[in-house]
Amino acid sequence: MNWGGPSFVIAIIAISTAGWVINNWIRARHGYPLENEWKGISAKGDPDADRKIDLLSSENDRLHGQISRLEERIAVLERIATDPADRVARDIDALR
Repeated sequence: MNWGGPSFVIAIIAISTAGWVINNWIRARHGYPLENEWKGISAKGDPDADRKIDLLSSENDRLHGQISRLEERIAVLERIATDPADRVARDIDALR
């Protein structure tokens, strides 16, 4: 093979292009983001994933509020358990 001829240059270009195509095919098959022509990353959009993120975020907010309320209730129960009995009785009578 003539190393300085145009067939060598064309072979290098063909090998590079085939490698790029195979690389992107494997990445797409396994769900990795793909590279575009300008070295940027173009992620595959998944509307189900966006919906799941929104649902999990709202559930997280709800659970955070629930935990806050439970922490407040536990603090009250700890105060009742550690305070002297006569003070608790006076506080209960004061509330009536």
